[in-house]
Amino acid sequence: MEQEIAYELLQKGKELLVEDNPAQAALVLERALREVPRKGSILEALGRAYYRCGSYIDAAISFEEAVEVDPTNDYAHYCLGLCYLKLKRNREAGKHFKLAWVLRPGEMYREKATRFGVSEAGSTV
Repeated sequence: MEQEIAYELLQKGKELLVEDNPAQAALVLERALREVPRKGSILEALGRAYYRCGSYIDAAISFEEAVEVDPTNDYAHYCLGLCYLKLKRNREAGKHFKLAWVLRPGEMYREKATRFGVSEAGSTV
C-alpha cells in the first residue's frame, strides 16, 4: 500500500517539476519519502526540486542520501556535484563529477568531468 501511494506521489512530484513548480513538487515528494524512506528515485526527484527552489543544502542532503542508497546512480552524483559547486565545495564537487563520468561517460557529464581533471578516456589526468 505504501509503495503504491509513494509511486503516485512520485509521479505527481515529477509532473510538478515539468510544470516548473518545484516548491509544490518538494512538498509532494516529501510526502512520498515519508511513505517509503530511502527510496533512490524519490530522493533524486526531491533533490531536483530543492535545487530548483534554490535550497542547495537540502538538495545536497537529498542527493547524498540517494548516492548512499545507490552508489552507481550517475545522475545523483552529477547533481550532488552541482550542489557542491553552489555551496563552494569545489573539491567535493569534482569528486562527484568524476564519479558520474566514470559510471556513465557521456556528453552530459563531459564539461564538468574534464574541468575537474578527467580525460576523454575516463581516467584522471
